[in-house]
Amino acid sequence: MHNPNRNLFVGDENVIYIENDRIRLGVNLSLGGAVTYLAEHGRKNLINSFDWGRQVQMSFYSHPVPFQPEGHELSDHWKGIGWKPIQSGDFFGNRSRIVDHKQTADEIYVKCVPMHWPLDNYPGECTFEVWYRLNGTRVDVTARLNNARPDTTQYPARATELPAVYTNGEWYKLVSYVGNKPFTGDAPTELCTKENGLGWPWIGYRATEYWSALVDDANYGLGCYNDGSTRYVGGFFGEKGAGGPKDAPTGYFCPEILEVLDHNIVYTYTYSLIVGTLDHIRENAYTLHAESPRDFDRYDFSVTRDHFTYVNITDGGWPVGSCLNFDFSAGSALRSPSFFRKAGDLARLVINAEVSGGDIPVTVTLSLYDSMGHARNYVYPKQEISGCICGDGVRKNHVLDLSALSEDSIDFAITFHAPGHAKVYSITME
Repeated sequence: MHNPNRNLFVGDENVIYIENDRIRLGVNLSLGGAVTYLAEHGRKNLINSFDWGRQVQMSFYSHPVPFQPEGHELSDHWKGIGWKPIQSGDFFGNRSRIVDHKQTADEIYVKCVPMHWPLDNYPGECTFEVWYRLNGTRVDVTARLNNARPDTTQYPARATELPAVYTNGEWYKLVSYVGNKPFTGDAPTELCTKENGLGWPWIGYRATEYWSALVDDANYGLGCYNDGSTRYVGGFFGEKGAGGPKDAPTGYFCPEILEVLDHNIVYTYTYSLIVGTLDHIRENAYTLHAESPRDFDRYDFSVTRDHFTYVNITDGGWPVGSCLNFDFSAGSALRSPSFFRKAGDLARLVINAEVSGGDIPVTVTLSLYDSMGHARNYVYPKQEISGCICGDGVRKNHVLDLSALSEDSIDFAITFHAPGHAKVYSITME
C-alpha cells in the first residue's frame, strides 16, 4: 500500500539496528517493527518510508469488502480494500503497537498488534511476529500472522503480500526472471524502466525463479526471494531515478499468494531480502533454491491447505486436521497455488482422496504460461481437460490424465460438475 499525497512519517522514530561486516538493518519499533533501514556499509538506505503503507512490512487481505466496524471512520479512498491489517500503522496516522521484542547481535524479533490501513485507529484482530536474521548480504526473515477475529466466517481467498517491499526513487528499475528456462542462467527481463513507461499502475508477472529486484542505473539495489509463489506484482510510482526515504517516488514489488485466512489461523511464511548487484541478487536466489528446493510436485494437506484455495467451497476450517474436508456442488472448484511446469513435465494429477456422490465429472483448467508485462488483471490463456472422479466413499488415488496438455503451465483448478463430499489428503503432479 502507499498513499502518494500524505507524508505521515514524523520524527519520533525508534529504530533498532543489527549489522554484520556487510550490511546494516534497522526496524522501527514505533511502526510495528517494519524495516525502515537496509543498506550495505558505505551506501545509502534502500527503504522508502514516505508514509506508513511503505517500508518492508507484513500485509494481509481478506473480506468483507468494505470492512467498517461500527464507530470507526473508513477512508473513502481505501474502502475497496477490505480487511487489511498492516505492520506499520493506518492511513489516518495511528501506529501499530509493539507487544514484545528481542535483539541479539545478528537477529531481531518483534511482535506487534497491527493496524487496519483504511480505518481510523482500529487495531487488527491479530498479532504479527517477525524474526529478522542477518546472513552475509541477506536478511532471512520468518513472519507469522496469529489471527483472532471475532467474525468466524470463512471468507474466500484473496491475494496477500508476502511481504510488501518499497524502495527509494534511485532504485527504480524492476527486474526479474520471467522466462520458461528457470535456474539455467537465461537472461532476466527489465520489466519497468525509464524508457518503457511501465510501473504505475503496478504490473503483474510470473517470477519463475521466485525473485525480483529494484535496481539503479548501475544495476545495484534490493532483491527479494520467496519460493512460495511465482506470482509477483510490482512497479514504480513517481519520477524514476531520484528521491530518498521521506520522498514520494518509490519502487514496489511483492511476492503474492492467494490464501484463505481463517479467523483463527496461524500463518507462517519465509523470505529473504538481498542487497547488492543484480548478478549478486540472482546468485543468492540460486543458492537459496539449491539449499531448499520447493517441491511443487506434491501438495500435502495433513497440516495446512498447502496454499490451495476454493471457488464456492467452505471447508472444515483451521486447523485443517489431516485433509481438506468439504462439500462441493456443481461449479465448485479446488485451485492450486502458482507454480511453473514445462510442457511434457505434467502428465497427470494423482488425487489421494475419499469422495462420495457417485461418478463426478470434473474439468481440470490449466493456466498456461505467458511470460510477463501484463496489467494486474491480465487473464492468462487456459486449456481445459475433462475427467471423472469415482465417488464411492473409499479413500484411493484418483488419476486425472493431463497428457493432452500442450503448453507450459502455471496453475490449475479442478471444477466439479456434480454435488458430493470430499476428503482430500494430497495431490501429486506427475
